[in-house]
Amino acid sequence: MSNPENTQEAMLGNEPAAEQAVAAEAAPVENVDIIPSVEEQFKALELKAAEHYDAWLRAKAEGENIRRRAQEDISKAHKFAVEKFAGELLAVKDSLEAALAVQEQTVESFKSGVELTLKQLISAFEKNALNEVNPVGEKFDPHKHQAIGMVDSEQEANTVVTVLQKGYTIADRVLRPALVMVAKGK
Repeated sequence: MSNPENTQEAMLGNEPAAEQAVAAEAAPVENVDIIPSVEEQFKALELKAAEHYDAWLRAKAEGENIRRRAQEDISKAHKFAVEKFAGELLAVKDSLEAALAVQEQTVESFKSGVELTLKQLISAFEKNALNEVNPVGEKFDPHKHQAIGMVDSEQEANTVVTVLQKGYTIADRVLRPALVMVAKGK
């Protein structure tokens, strides 16, 4: 009955107005949105913050697990990188041991055994991208060759004349440079 018009009508004796006043008092309660209290809002925000914190902790733990697994994979890759190559070399070792185990050897059988063993070794090198550098007649390249000295030659200056020791590369990376003698020029 806080509405002044309704109170005046009620004083005049209008019963329908009194009923309307009671209805008017009830109506605003039904149409008004219920606003949660500050405590309820605070609790809801605390729950949401706890959910976000939990999700953050899980994401952080997952990131740490991924980092740890990656480090383990790198460690294993370093540790077992030569496994394939070592497996190929075992056949070469077996051939050398078999050659030494033969009691009666002739020079020709020994030579043919060494040639077969060399073929096995070359095959193992090729399968593992270990390539030979034999630069006779090529232009001297300090990235692939190591000059031991210079000699007088008919060849163009700075050309490899003699290879004293072959070089090797692994997938275009120099493992060992070739030891060479280079032409002085004319």
